[in-house]
Amino acid sequence: MTKLTLALVAHDAKKDDMARFVAMHENALRPFELFATGTTGSRVMEKCPSLSVTRLKSGPLGGDQQIGAMIAEGKVDVLFFFVDPLSPHPHDVDVKALMRLALVYNIPMALNPATAERLIATFAS
Repeated sequence: MTKLTLALVAHDAKKDDMARFVAMHENALRPFELFATGTTGSRVMEKCPSLSVTRLKSGPLGGDQQIGAMIAEGKVDVLFFFVDPLSPHPHDVDVKALMRLALVYNIPMALNPATAERLIATFAS
């Protein structure tokens, strides 16, 4: 069976939430091939050193587009993008483009921990 690929992205105020979430679900996420934007990937790796995470560029420096390209190429199966709806984001256009690609290519996408938990449950069954 082919490994599923999970992309991890989090706004600044949600990076620690993402790292905690991944740590809580480390065993369930172990079978996935994990990719993350720069700082999000660093936080996840600090919290879960036994997981293999491929870090891409930071979101504002092109990491969002790298994940978007992976989605367009059929290389991402699931996207966890923990969004901070209460803060302005200077690279908001990139964020919206990434979300649009996930919608266009019908990629399951979790924008918060509650939805991510539901997605994990579906892949574990």
